[in-house]
Amino acid sequence: MLNLNGNLVSELNFSQENRAFKYGDGIYETIKVQNKKVVFFEDHYFRLMASMRMLRMKIPMKFTLEFLQDEILKTVEVQENSIVYKVRLSVYRKDGGNSLPLTNEIDYLIEAKPINIEDKSIYRIDIFKDFYNYSGFLSTVKTNNKMLNVLASVFAQENDLENSVILNERKGIVGVTDGNIFLIKGKEVKTPALTEGCIKGIIRKKVIEQLKKSEFYTIEETAISPFEIQKADEVFITNSIVGIQSVSHYKKKEFKTAITDRFKKTLNVLTLTT
Repeated sequence: MLNLNGNLVSELNFSQENRAFKYGDGIYETIKVQNKKVVFFEDHYFRLMASMRMLRMKIPMKFTLEFLQDEILKTVEVQENSIVYKVRLSVYRKDGGNSLPLTNEIDYLIEAKPINIEDKSIYRIDIFKDFYNYSGFLSTVKTNNKMLNVLASVFAQENDLENSVILNERKGIVGVTDGNIFLIKGKEVKTPALTEGCIKGIIRKKVIEQLKKSEFYTIEETAISPFEIQKADEVFITNSIVGIQSVSHYKKKEFKTAITDRFKKTLNVLTLTT
C-alpha cells in the first residue's frame, strides 16, 4: 500500500503531466523506521522544509512534524510485518506547465517497504570519472534528478564494486552513489564540505556532531582529493538506512575498521535513544 496525499492506495495512476516524471520537479527524504519509531525524523523534517523553501514549493499548513510522522507510521502499519522499514517521502509540484509550473502547490507520496540491513565485511569502492557533480548548493538537496548516481551505480556493478565515489567539476570528492563519505587518518577525520556539492546527509550531521564533542578526534569539512583515499587509515560511508558502512578496499588498498566500528556503536545508541 502507498500513501498518496493521505490516502492509502494499492497502485498509482499518474497523468502524463506529472512534473516529477517529466521534469524531475520533486524532492524526497529516505527515512528509516525501526521498532515503530521514525529514526531522526526531526532532522529529516527540517531538511525537507528547507529544501521545499529553496525550491519555492508551497508548504501546506498541515505539514507539521507530527502530521508527517503520523502519515509515515500509518503507511508502515499496512505493510508486511518487519522490524525495519525503508520509507521514501516524495514531494513534487502538482501537474501542469513546462519549465514554468502552473502552481507551486504540491502533492506527496509515501512508500514503505520492509528491509534487512546487512553490514558488509567486504566493501569495495573506486572513483567514477565519466561525469561530475556540480559543486553548488542545489546539489545538497535530494532532488529526483539522480542520473549521475544511476550511472555511477551501473559502473560499480560492472566493476564488481559495492559503491562508486562521485567527484565534482574540480575533481574533488563529493560522496558515494547513496551517501556521504568520511576519511580517517590518525586522529583526523575528514568529509567533503557542503560547498563541494555533497548531500546534506542526516547521518553525516550526526557523525559530525559526535566528533565535535570528542576529545580524541578532530573533524574537518573540506575539499578532499581522491588521492587522500589511498592515504587514509579507514574510510566509511553514511546514509539514513545503513547508518555507517565500513569500506574495506579502494583499488589495491585495504583499510582497517577499528575506529569506524566504535563510531557505529555510538550511532546505534543514538538511534535507539534519540
